[in-house]
Amino acid sequence: MNKMNALPKLIVAAILAVPLIAGVACKKPAAKADPSALTFGAAPVKVFKATRERITEKITYTGTLEALNKINITPETGGKIARIYVEAGDRVAKGQLLAELETESIRLQLRQAEAAVAVAEASYADALRNKERMDRLIKESAVSEQQREKVQLGFDAASAQLEQARAARNLAQHALDISIMRAPFAGVIASKNSEVGAVINPMMGGFGGGAGGVVTLMDYSRIKIAVAVSGEDIGRIRKGQEAVLRVGSLPGREFRGTVRVVNLTADPMSKKFGVEVYIDNPDAALRPGTFGDLVFEVESHENALVVPQAAILENSYVFVAEGGKAVRKPVTLGLQNTTMIEVLSGLTEGDPVVVEGNYGLEDGAALQVLEEVKK
Repeated sequence: MNKMNALPKLIVAAILAVPLIAGVACKKPAAKADPSALTFGAAPVKVFKATRERITEKITYTGTLEALNKINITPETGGKIARIYVEAGDRVAKGQLLAELETESIRLQLRQAEAAVAVAEASYADALRNKERMDRLIKESAVSEQQREKVQLGFDAASAQLEQARAARNLAQHALDISIMRAPFAGVIASKNSEVGAVINPMMGGFGGGAGGVVTLMDYSRIKIAVAVSGEDIGRIRKGQEAVLRVGSLPGREFRGTVRVVNLTADPMSKKFGVEVYIDNPDAALRPGTFGDLVFEVESHENALVVPQAAILENSYVFVAEGGKAVRKPVTLGLQNTTMIEVLSGLTEGDPVVVEGNYGLEDGAALQVLEEVKK
């Protein structure tokens, strides 16, 4: 009885389900997904399009700035310092009096020598008159040959005495001159190395083992910077070449100079070659004793095909984004600077080279390009 009642209910339910099934079958297909949703599993990368431009290869070395002209002012003779007329930091002109030793005894010797010259000059003048008189008489045969020879000997002796007296005077004058110290060039007093009353010995560089001399004079209107260059780079640096100096204390400023010295032999200890660059410093912005980076432009190529250095893997290949895939391309490299590198073969202008996300990529891997970067 119950089974017979349930049968009509099942038939009714089946009839009611038919429209529902038909409705589902007649629904429109869902809209396609966002393409970005289809990149699941693709490597996100950034690319740079290979471009043509001038590239310059540079090498950089660090050195210490020095004044081009620097000298310890030291007298040529020893003695006690009587006066020092300058202090550290003073600007001086060429020929300006800087210091002097005690010179009283030298001045007395000079006066004595000048007096001796005066006596010798008088004796010479008298001997010269006698000789001229004797020369006239000898022509007239009025005197004997013996008398002429005696007068000639007197003249020769007077000449020698005069020469000796003048030499003694010059020696005394020289002793006075070297006891007075003057600036050989215009510049700045870098340091005062001695005090009044100190005894200085030029053979020892100063009294008491000091810095040497009485004062140190420098002219840093021109700067010299010396660097030690490796054997790999020395062949690319030549005399007369331009170099650029950058100093950390002067950000944003560049100072251009010229290579003046390139050593032909390496230092026996470091095996490096000395190179000196001279740089004008008219506004005294560069200070001796500070460090600076010296940049040499060793080679340039015009219209070179370049990419960022970050694109180069193992110095031999790059990945290019083609059709959503990573394509590995071997390349031949040329010049490079701090950020870019020249590609001699393997790429063409405009190739989208992967510069970020390229580590760990495999040839043919799916890519999702996030951005095209500029330099």
